[in-house]
Amino acid sequence: MELPIHWSDHEDVAMKLYERFGDEFGENKIYRIRFTDLVEWVLEIPEFVDSREDCNEGHLEMIQAQWVYEWRDNQ
Repeated sequence: MELPIHWSDHEDVAMKLYERFGDEFGENKIYRIRFTDLVEWVLEIPEFVDSREDCNEGHLEMIQAQWVYEWRDNQ
């Protein structure tokens, strides 16, 4: 059983997004994702337990940055 994931778990969220999208999104593409799309994708993660209202721009920026690090680590 996996632990619940929250908005502040930037690295865990990024790993889940990389698992879902793999190399479909490279660094440039990740930074061009609309925050509205990113919020929806995060909310679709099965272990994610926070609400849309708990999200803020800072969390989304950190998730994008961690997602880029995850992508780079897998190249």
